[in-house]
Formats: sequence, structure tokens, C-alpha cells
Amino acid sequence: MSNPTDRYAQRGVSSSKSEVHAVVDKLDRGVFPGAFCKIGADLLTGNPEKCNIIHSDGSGTKSTLAYLHYRETGDPSAFRKTAQDSLVMNIDDLLCIGAVDGILISSTVNRNARAVPGEALAQLISGTEDFLATMREYGVGTHSGGGETADVGDLTGTATVDSCAVVVMDRKDVIDNARIKPGLVIVGMASSGQAHYESFENSGIGSNGLTSARHDLLCSYYLEKYPETCDSKTDKQFLYCGPYKMEDPLPESTQTVGEALLSPTRTYAPVIKKLLDEERPAIYGMVHCSGGGQTKCIRFGTGVHIIKDNFLPIPPIFKAIQKASGTSDEEMFRVYNMGHRMEVYCEPEAAERIIGLSESFGIPAQIVGRTEATQREDGENHVTIRHDGKTLEYAIQH
Repeated sequence: MSNPTDRYAQRGVSSSKSEVHAVVDKLDRGVFPGAFCKIGADLLTGNPEKCNIIHSDGSGTKSTLAYLHYRETGDPSAFRKTAQDSLVMNIDDLLCIGAVDGILISSTVNRNARAVPGEALAQLISGTEDFLATMREYGVGTHSGGGETADVGDLTGTATVDSCAVVVMDRKDVIDNARIKPGLVIVGMASSGQAHYESFENSGIGSNGLTSARHDLLCSYYLEKYPETCDSKTDKQFLYCGPYKMEDPLPESTQTVGEALLSPTRTYAPVIKKLLDEERPAIYGMVHCSGGGQTKCIRFGTGVHIIKDNFLPIPPIFKAIQKASGTSDEEMFRVYNMGHRMEVYCEPEAAERIIGLSESFGIPAQIVGRTEATQREDGENHVTIRHDGKTLEYAIQH
């Protein structure tokens, strides 16, 4: 049974994905079982010194926000941001295993052609190509392998945007999160602000928790006008139950609510590329705080107690979500990145160098926590979050 106070679950979404882990954790974990992504033997060439990675992810329900913007304004350009969302959710996962070159991307767009016509589709396709080209300018080897557009009006009222990434890399270059151990510090890189390689202010929202973010912030106007953007089985009290329209100002921010929600997911690829070039020996692991938010880290390393007690400033978008919805701190940190979306687990003496490198790209960073030996009798990992006078405890859900 879902906890009735868990607004995420009430909308048909699982933040812990415990039911998924119950299945996939029993499957073959690959040649680096503790890595952030599954890594297989090199079946393409049979070279024992290399490995293959094939990885899939997407923009989730964030594409619905692009749809709302398009229908309200007639401007299809927001779909370019959705293309970036889908790509970054793959690329930044791959960063966590040290893959920064030879990344081949294929994208799949499932759409209702009546709702998402050709001009919107063109923005998705051109946005994909332009983003990959920009990454190559920063030395990150990303390339387009084409893709698929499926007109599936019976499956979706709007559109879904997903991608698949393939890369071959040397096994010696893999960042293996199995190495995460007690005695490390955690450097967190901010998810909000404006990096030197970005042409926009980023709210920090990323592409996780957008089902709840959309419904908790936006008002019933969108339920009445665009019912195709909702699951009809969800209790209406959880649908578009917020106080805002997309054009309203976001409190404590220079952005509107719509701009903040549509803010494309930041990639850390240029930063991590340079980080791996200069500091690879000091890095024991990296975690992309995507699904699972600040608890994503719990499944990496062995016998570790991960303590986070020095967070970067919480961005306004998360404050607004919590104020509008009354969502608990426990759920906020489990669903959203809350201000940093990339974590580097490193030797303490390397932390200041890593922070300086991140800041050289215009991305604030700081030591957000540390690792100690687990305090659990069963030896499993656990996470403690301390923020604003509160202590939150998380254990692995089986």
C-alpha cells in the first residue's frame, strides 16, 4: 500500500522504484556490478580490455510542460529544451562511469500527431542535433545515431521523448562506484544558476519529480483546458492543484513558474570531462542525483553511511513546490535534487581542487557531506540528511 501522504505515489509514480529494484537487482549486474550504469563485456569486438554500455532514459513527463507552453503560446521552441532533457538524462548517467567520448545517441519520440504536429517535432529533432554539436565543442564526444518517431495517439495524448546511448570504453577508464568507502568527502555541484556554457538561467529542476512539480504548482485551469495531460485514474485532488499559472512570477526568483519548470536539465559533461582529465585518481565514485533525488546514492558502495549535512542553497523552485503542496521534507529530498544534481566522492585533499574546477565553469560547488562506516547491524548502506535543524534517515527499500 502507498503511504497516503506520499503525493508522488498518489499520482502513479514511484520515487524509490522499490518494485523495479526487486526485479532488476536479481539480474546480472555486468562486469562492474557496483557501477552507476550496467557495463557489459565488449560483445561488439570481443576485446577483453574494453566494455560496452547501452543506456536508456528520457525526459519523463517534462515533455508535457513543453506541450502546455506550445498550446498556450503557439511557440514550439520549448520542445528544444525537452530534447536536451532526454539527452542529458543519458549523458550525465554515463559521466558517472567515466564515459565522455564516443557516445552514440538514438532518440525516440512517441507523439499524438494531432497534439504535437510537425513544427514541434522539428524543434525536437533540431534541438537534439544542436545540443550534441555543442557538447562536441567542449570536448565531449556525443554523436547522433538517428532515431524513431512513432505516431501513437492511442498511447499518449501528447508526447514522450526518450533516448538510448551506446558507448565502448576501456575497462581501465571506468569509474566504479563499488570503490565508494568510508572516509571520503562528497562534493556537490549546483543544479541551478547559469554555467558558462549555458545561455539561460537554470532553475535546477532537472527531469525528476516533474509529475508532482507540475501538478503541485500549476492551477486547475490546465486540468479543465488540457485533460489529455493527466491520468484520468488519479484522484482529482492531486491534479493541477497548485496556485499558479505558467506566466506567474516564481517567488524569490527572476523566472516565471513556467520558465522554471521548463528549465532544461543541466549537463555537467564539460565539467566532468575536465575533471576526469585532471583528477581521475582522486575520484572514487560519482552519483547523478536523478530518480531518488538525494537518496540515489544509497545503492553505491558497500557498508557505507552517507551523511549529507551541508547543502547548497535550496533553489526557489523547490521551496515553491513544498510551500504549495505541503510535501514533507522526507519526500522532497527523496524526489528532488534539492540544489545539487552531481556528486563526486573523492579523497578529502582533492575536494578544493574539484570545487575550483566546477566553479571555473560558473557552477557553484562545495563539500556537501561525507562517508562513514555503516551503523546498521545488517551492514547495509544508509543515508542521513541534516538540513534546517531536521534529521532525515533513509534505508534501502527491498
